[in-house]
Amino acid sequence: MKFAGIIAEYDPFHSGHAWQLQAARRMGAGTVAVALSCGLTQRGAPPLLPEGVRAAAALDAGAGLVFALPAPWAMSGAESFARAGVALLAAAGCDALVFGAEDPDLARLTAVARVLASPDYRAALQGQLAAGARNFAAARQAAVRQAAPGAHLDQLLDKPNNNLAVEYCKAILELDTGLTPVPLPRQGANHGDPEAAGRYASASALRALWHREGPGALAPYVPAAALARYRAAFAAGEYTDPRAVSLAALSRLRARAGAGGFAGARGIAEGLEHRLDACVRQAVTLDGLCDALTTVRYPRARMRRLAMDAALGYGGPGPGWLTLPGLPPYLHLLAARREALPLLAGAKLPVSPSLAKLARENDLCARAAAAQAAASDFAALCRRAPGPMGSAYTAPFVKR
Repeated sequence: MKFAGIIAEYDPFHSGHAWQLQAARRMGAGTVAVALSCGLTQRGAPPLLPEGVRAAAALDAGAGLVFALPAPWAMSGAESFARAGVALLAAAGCDALVFGAEDPDLARLTAVARVLASPDYRAALQGQLAAGARNFAAARQAAVRQAAPGAHLDQLLDKPNNNLAVEYCKAILELDTGLTPVPLPRQGANHGDPEAAGRYASASALRALWHREGPGALAPYVPAAALARYRAAFAAGEYTDPRAVSLAALSRLRARAGAGGFAGARGIAEGLEHRLDACVRQAVTLDGLCDALTTVRYPRARMRRLAMDAALGYGGPGPGWLTLPGLPPYLHLLAARREALPLLAGAKLPVSPSLAKLARENDLCARAAAAQAAASDFAALCRRAPGPMGSAYTAPFVKR
């Protein structure tokens, strides 16, 4: 492992993330590249802090290159999120992918990935869904048991980081990237743990702590250099206000409801456009909308992403919708150390710190850049001190 990659949100960057970067360097990586969620996160919301703050914190902790994982793929289910990140890092020239897992047993993670990529699993999954499985997660685990009886591989799929780790391994196999998967044990609190405790805390706990007490309360859980950046961002109002997210999203959704509906939105299936339309007309908060949309069959995370896809116009084909490529078509460089830049000479996708330049490459790049910019504009509006449009094109490149 000489040129390792990490797929991350860093929402916010904390001591567990710093440990992972340092572990990759200790294992032999001369350079670590990060594919960083840009504009939106998997949970269907803008990140707490802008890309520039999070990318700079990663450089402070030892990253060499930071690329944008553009919003349409950053805000997607585990399979799409993993495929996009793997594709970007492979195109950059990485030879390994480092990731956390609750059970970092590479042989078992790879075994599950192979099952998920098999025709037997796909047939079993369709059978479970047709038989009325209570939700997709339950159908997935049951299908793995059916496709690999007696191997007990389904037990790995009941933890969030294991799920993502398996999807990384599957993406590496299916995209034939040649990346070596390197699972590491997740440090400290589990993903989504609501309370910060010990040296390591989950990002969700730190976001909640920030909103309750401000960035100073994060001091025990984040590197000192990152904390200084967080204090500066707080003073400037450069952090997301959840109330603004709710109002901005509902405003866009109400306009959609009155202009022809949601049939073109990404993720719409099984008549969900009608359910979304009815719920939007009654909702007065984004959380309330997600509560109304959520059922046993349609989990909250998926419904929140669906609502944000509709608000931002991700979908199509058709007028008023942004039709997206299957994978990110460029490498948008957010931050770099000078000594790492020569590694990009062999990049297999267009690479630049300028999103405007990348948008001129071809139609796929233009569409992806438009979708990325739409999310950045939305996020800028939802900060405590709202920012103007165009930040995806004007944000300064962070260079050391």
